[in-house]
Amino acid sequence: MSGIPTVGADRTAVPANYKSGNACFPACYVELYDDGRGRGAAYYLAAEEYVAAHFPRNNYLFTWIVEPTVVIGRNQSLTDELDWPYCRSHGIDVVRRKSGGGCIYADEGNIMTSWITGPGNVTPLFAEYSEHIARSLEAAGARVEISGRNDILLDGQRKICGNAFYHLPERNIVHGTMLYDTNFEHMSRALTPDKSKLLHSGVKSVRSRIGLLKDALGMNIAELRAHLRATLSDRTLKISATDNECIRRLEARYRRPDYLFGKSSPLSIKCSDYLPQCGSLVVHLGLQADGRIDTVRLTGDFFEEGDAQAAFSQALRGRRLTEESVTKAVMSTHPERSIKGLSAAALIRLLMQQTDRPTS
Repeated sequence: MSGIPTVGADRTAVPANYKSGNACFPACYVELYDDGRGRGAAYYLAAEEYVAAHFPRNNYLFTWIVEPTVVIGRNQSLTDELDWPYCRSHGIDVVRRKSGGGCIYADEGNIMTSWITGPGNVTPLFAEYSEHIARSLEAAGARVEISGRNDILLDGQRKICGNAFYHLPERNIVHGTMLYDTNFEHMSRALTPDKSKLLHSGVKSVRSRIGLLKDALGMNIAELRAHLRATLSDRTLKISATDNECIRRLEARYRRPDYLFGKSSPLSIKCSDYLPQCGSLVVHLGLQADGRIDTVRLTGDFFEEGDAQAAFSQALRGRRLTEESVTKAVMSTHPERSIKGLSAAALIRLLMQQTDRPTS
């Protein structure tokens, strides 16, 4: 947590019915601070990490919903698990979490859960978490059962919940998905799981493996979310404005290219656009494991007013693929001057369109 400020004095006081100790449920529900800015999966992952590091030892829970997002596991290869061009062209956010497990697709039809608890053996804690989630769904009217190491199945057949966990000093974090509804086209095209894994599970596709809670419940997703809170928590703790800013700073770490690309680096990224003033321009970037640009190659039908390949390589190699670094590189060396009709602003937009992500 180095570099993250300590909690602020303006955090809402712990309520009078706050319970200490190690009872897992009911948990203390965490109400996040509304700063009027969008929140994506990276924010919520940062929030659970922040709560684990800075809040008094207890059991905390919150739920969240995001716009179309792919969340990849800690040790997975980004290029093996998802269709990066499809995600980029359809505005699907991509975030890496710090827990293990598989890649998941989430959108407005998913309820995501975060549970932060104290120290202890992971196996019984994980089992207790899954059991309480299953009981809550049963109370809502769904016929479910726990299956395998981290799944909950609807009617004993189709997966509706998947969960993962990871350790922090003196804390455990469990988070999961709850599938009420989804965009099946996005899910099936954004994810590219190992076919052998599907075959091992006895299914032919991602779609044939999952179920939808909307088909089993007589309530909408907002009502289900409220039901989960009512059955899994009995008290509330509100995040303060100061805590929220700390979470925002931590969120930025989840957005770093070197963290996102992880073991899939070096990664080849293609930044392309048609610019009426200069034609088509494609900048192919090879990234090192630390997120720095290693190779630069240009293609397109533009006209050169100098050695564009040399100018772009000189400007970008060794730089990190972040807005600040790219802007500094362009404005200090002006590689755009080697291409007729290209402006510095247009080049910066072109280079950043592959790393800027929609927020929700």
